[in-house]
Amino acid sequence: MDKYEITRGGEGRTKVTLSAHQMGSDPIVYLYNENAHIGAVALGEYDHKEKRASTSVITRLGHKDDVVAQKAAHLISKSTKKPVCVIAGIHLDNISEMEISKVLENTSSLVDEFITKGVQNVKLIHSYPIKPKSKTKGVKNNGTTTGASVG
Repeated sequence: MDKYEITRGGEGRTKVTLSAHQMGSDPIVYLYNENAHIGAVALGEYDHKEKRASTSVITRLGHKDDVVAQKAAHLISKSTKKPVCVIAGIHLDNISEMEISKVLENTSSLVDEFITKGVQNVKLIHSYPIKPKSKTKGVKNNGTTTGASVG
């Protein structure tokens, strides 16, 4: 499976989707609805020495997606003992209290299912290999100068 994706909430305004892929061995998780956008980004980190997870969150002005992103990043990192990036963008015009509750319920359910079933099923979509740094600068190759690594 190249990408993991699940949806909750039926066909209404509260339908939310979780999709994920990996960068290296670290999950990147997206939580969104039909009005997908970047509302908040959370980074979950597991501290193996202290045996606890913590999160850092960046939220766009006027957005409330940090609540969903922070909770998801914390739970996924704590469960997987890996760093995780969660990008959340769920928007509903004139949202009611009942709809807020249903969106939060749907996102919690998606994250729980991802932790129990999805994390191990996410495969690499992109590979970003790290090239070793060259110790030589400007090596001649057939009369041309190659790029050089500094450091």
